[in-house]
Amino acid sequence: MRDAVIVEAVRTPVGKGRPNGSLAHVHPVELLAHTLRTLVERSGVDPALIDDVIGGTVDQVGEQAMNTTRYAVLSAGFPETVPATTVDRQCGSSQQAVHFAAQGVMSGAYDIVVACGVESMSRVPMWSNVPAGKDPFGPGVAARYPEGLVPQGISAELIAAKWSIGREEMDAFAVSSHRKAAAAWAAGRFDAQVAPLDGVGRDESVRPGTTAEILAGLKPAYYDPGFAERFPQIEWNVTAGNASPINDGASAVLVTSGETAARLGLRPLARLHSFAVTGSDPLLMLTGVIPATEKVLRRAGLGIGDIDLFEVNEAFSSVVLAWRQETGADLGRVNVNGGAIALGHPLGASGTRLTTTLVHAMRERGARFGLQTMCEAGGLANAMILEAVR
Repeated sequence: MRDAVIVEAVRTPVGKGRPNGSLAHVHPVELLAHTLRTLVERSGVDPALIDDVIGGTVDQVGEQAMNTTRYAVLSAGFPETVPATTVDRQCGSSQQAVHFAAQGVMSGAYDIVVACGVESMSRVPMWSNVPAGKDPFGPGVAARYPEGLVPQGISAELIAAKWSIGREEMDAFAVSSHRKAAAAWAAGRFDAQVAPLDGVGRDESVRPGTTAEILAGLKPAYYDPGFAERFPQIEWNVTAGNASPINDGASAVLVTSGETAARLGLRPLARLHSFAVTGSDPLLMLTGVIPATEKVLRRAGLGIGDIDLFEVNEAFSSVVLAWRQETGADLGRVNVNGGAIALGHPLGASGTRLTTTLVHAMRERGARFGLQTMCEAGGLANAMILEAVR
């Protein structure tokens, strides 16, 4: 079986997913098209050689409907012969695109493929794809979970309760994320990966001045009397400050075989080593990162101590802190340039955003192994391991 390597990885700056956000004026197709153009420009690869473009988008409706990735390919100026598809594994959609891209290369189905993702939460708000009064789950799920499923915010609260993660710990983790992201920007560590767009060059949600005292003043974001009665163990400590914001952004990575990279004179950033995906309890829907991490490490024949850098999506502080308790990972190796709480979480773009951040951090720090994992709605999680190419 052939190997698969990442030879380029770029992302837009991440804007606030609000009508006044810095990227709210940009159509989601154009967000992704900008990233695709930058990807081929920086790599020097002729886009006519690309076998497929696999993109992730969560709310596939309105301006993000009709196979967004295909129209981004056309808008980017790629030949009409370059195909594209759009996938949905919720927050892990573009990480799943990376898995599919790498697996296609390793199997011999592809030589050169792009994995990417986009989400414009200012223009296509979360849950836009579920019209009012419509049930996306169906009667079989209702029968299996008669007390009803819960929103992600309630899952985050249940995780905090189950793992005894308090408000101060969650807020401290969030402050650390902002400080690491601000330091990374100040040191120029994002410069090689970000593709400025329409005068926007930096991530808009990073708050360098955030403190534990400021976050302590925020009210619970998900308090609900009905859920409070159903789950008396919840202490209501999840706030807008220790959870990821809503955002706009796009990201993309270029995956080839090692042979193809050598033939085209491309320098690999990392080899795609191992992959895993798993399901978990949909009530505690965000804990899938724990078994997914265990699964990918087992497949790779590695232990948690072998991993030099981790990217664990910061959907909520409680998710990463529970993952850390179960895996024993060193938090000093986790999200070393900040995570989604600071950088933002444009749903469909976050998977390849994390990959982009991880491969560049591995190169900068001389890391051998990097592990990326993301929690996903419905009780799902992806995990993968990257290895430096020596």
